[in-house]
Amino acid sequence: MARAGVHAGGFLGPFGGGVTAAMLPELGADFGISAPTASWTITAYLVPFAALMLFSGTLGARWGLRRSILGAYVVSIVGSLLCVVAGTFPLLLAGRAVQGVANSFTTPLLLATIAATTPRARLGRSLGLFASLQAAGQTSAPLLGGIAAEATWRLAFVGVAVAAAALAVIGLPPTPESRMREPVRLRSAWRPDVLRAAAVALVGWGCLGGMTFLVAFRTDDAFGLSAGARGVLLTAFGVVGMLTAGLVGRLIERTGARTGALVGGVAGAVPVALIGLITWLPAVALAWAVAGFFAQFLQVGLNALVLTGPGPNRAGAVSVVQAFRFVGASLTPIALTPVYHLSAAAGFLLPAALLITVTPLALLAGRRTDGSEQHAQ
Repeated sequence: MARAGVHAGGFLGPFGGGVTAAMLPELGADFGISAPTASWTITAYLVPFAALMLFSGTLGARWGLRRSILGAYVVSIVGSLLCVVAGTFPLLLAGRAVQGVANSFTTPLLLATIAATTPRARLGRSLGLFASLQAAGQTSAPLLGGIAAEATWRLAFVGVAVAAAALAVIGLPPTPESRMREPVRLRSAWRPDVLRAAAVALVGWGCLGGMTFLVAFRTDDAFGLSAGARGVLLTAFGVVGMLTAGLVGRLIERTGARTGALVGGVAGAVPVALIGLITWLPAVALAWAVAGFFAQFLQVGLNALVLTGPGPNRAGAVSVVQAFRFVGASLTPIALTPVYHLSAAAGFLLPAALLITVTPLALLAGRRTDGSEQHAQ
C-alpha cells in the first residue's frame, strides 16, 4: 500500500496546478473580478512551485525524504483548506501559493524515493508509472475542476485536501535514510551533467508539453474548431502519455536512460513540425497524440538518467531538472506566440528544430566513457 502511495503522489502536483483552469469564470463571478484576473490562481501556484523546486530536493535530502514528503502533504492540506474558506481573492491566491510550495517538495522527493526503494532492473517501469499518474493529474484537473464548479468551485479544493490527507495516511515505504540524509550542499545538485539534463528538460518540455496553447491556436485558425472540440483534441496528449508511460518505462530499461531521452527529443520533433504543416484535422489530432507518447520518453528518460547518475544529491539533482522542465513550459507562450503570428508553420518548425539540435548536443556531450552510467537494468 505504501509503495502504491508513492506513485499515487505523482497525481497531486499536476492536478493541483491545473484544477482552476476550467473554473475561472466562476471564480471571477464570485469575487467580482475578470476571468483573466482569476487566471492569477494558476500563476500563484506555478511560480513558487517552479522556483522552490530549484532547491527543494536538496532540502528534502537533508531533512529526510519520508519526513519531508509527509510534511509537504500536511502543508498541501493547509493550503487547500485556505482556498476552501477564502472569502477574498487575495486569500485564495495565498492558499494557491501554499499549495505550490507544498508540491514543489512532493514531486522531486517522490521521484527520489522511487529511486531509493526500487531495484535498478525495475526503475524504468516504476518511473513510467509515476509519469502516467502525473499525466493523469494534468489531464483530469480541468475536467474535475469544471465538474466541481458546477456546484461550487470550493469542492475542488476539498477534493485536493482529502487526496493529500489520504496520501499522508497511506504513508511511504521505508527508505535508507542514513544514506539519503547525507549532508548535501546545493551546489552538488548543479553539476554539469545535471545542468545538461536540465537544459534538455527546459527545451524538451517547452517544445512538447508546453505547446498545448499553440495547438489550440492552430486548430482554431486553420480548422475553426470550437472550444469544446479543441479541449477534447488537446487531451489526447495527456491521455496517450498516461496510457503509454508504463510501456515507455519498460523500453527505457532495455535501451538506457540517455537513449530514451534522445528518442523522446529527436522523434518528438516530427509530430510537432507536422502540426504546423498538415491541413487535415484528423492528422493533426494524431500528431498531437504521438507527441504525447514521445514526451514520456523524454520525461522518464531524463528522470532515470539523473536518478541513476553519480553524486550524493540525487534528490536535489532531479529537483533542478523538474524545475527547468516547468520553467520551459511557462516560457513557451512568451517565446513562440510572436513567431506563430508571423508564420503558423514557423511556430511549429522552430520548436521542432530546437528539439532536434539541443537534445543530442546536450545529452551526447554528457556521454561518459568510464562506464559509470548504466542502463536501467
